[in-house]
Amino acid sequence: MTLPAKLLNGGIAGLIGVTCVFPIDLAKTRLQNQQNGSRLYTSLSDCLIKTIRSEGYFGMYRGAAVNLTLVTPEKAIKLAANDFFRQHLSKDGKLTLLKEMLAGCGAGTCQVIVTTPMEMLKIQLQDAGRIAAQRKLMPETVAAGSVEPKSPTAMQLTRELFREKGIAGLYKGLGATLLRDVPFSVIYFPLFANLNNLGKRGAEGPAPFYVSFVSGCLAGSTAAVAVNPVDVIKTRLQSLNRGSAEDTYSGVTDCIRKILQNEGPSAFLKGAYCRALVIAPLFGIAQVVYFLGVGEYILSFLTKKEH
Repeated sequence: MTLPAKLLNGGIAGLIGVTCVFPIDLAKTRLQNQQNGSRLYTSLSDCLIKTIRSEGYFGMYRGAAVNLTLVTPEKAIKLAANDFFRQHLSKDGKLTLLKEMLAGCGAGTCQVIVTTPMEMLKIQLQDAGRIAAQRKLMPETVAAGSVEPKSPTAMQLTRELFREKGIAGLYKGLGATLLRDVPFSVIYFPLFANLNNLGKRGAEGPAPFYVSFVSGCLAGSTAAVAVNPVDVIKTRLQSLNRGSAEDTYSGVTDCIRKILQNEGPSAFLKGAYCRALVIAPLFGIAQVVYFLGVGEYILSFLTKKEH
């Protein structure tokens, strides 16, 4: 498979997957961000119902434009980079589990370059509705005399961050994002490859598309739950707006200490169920599109039209 085809496959897979699961991802962000004393949502379904009631159906897609715009290169980089590293590491012989994990580590590190600014903007947009709803439904958590902030747009957030902190503003939470995405890729890619190999037709034949889908779902949900504690830390660090009764954090260590002290160890599992529901179909769809060679088909069709 050529590099353009790999990039196209990753982009198409990301667009389809994110469109399907974005409301659950929004619920995950809001559940992870709410702290003791300002709990507005009790579960995934409660969050989605309250979001629709207060913000309408399209309220579930707050921040989707940012995600859809940037998820194309993000997914493309992750899948293509993993393939590149696997091919490079297998030149000297059999691809061992350690080499598979190293390939995943390389893919995760490359992907973070795109992921961090995207996540930074997406989280602000997703969480804006929670802060607004909290002011209406839980006025006791709002400081007296405070003015209700307007819902920001992605461009307004980008300009504000650039003006105040420069390019570093968009990379707030970079350390936590690396701590989440590198271990995720280290777990996901080897697990997917080995599960997918179990369903191959013969020694060299490809696995059926449904095997790739199930393998992507199982590997994705396993890796997602495994790194959820770091995802909670990342989400908290990247959220700029908070309720008056909510903690602020100066870094990863400070965030871990305050969460343990004020909310207990179980807080690190907030949103784990939602994250598994988001990641499972997202990577299942991604692997099906990738292995079906949709990108190659589109490129060959365009080449034929030119001739």
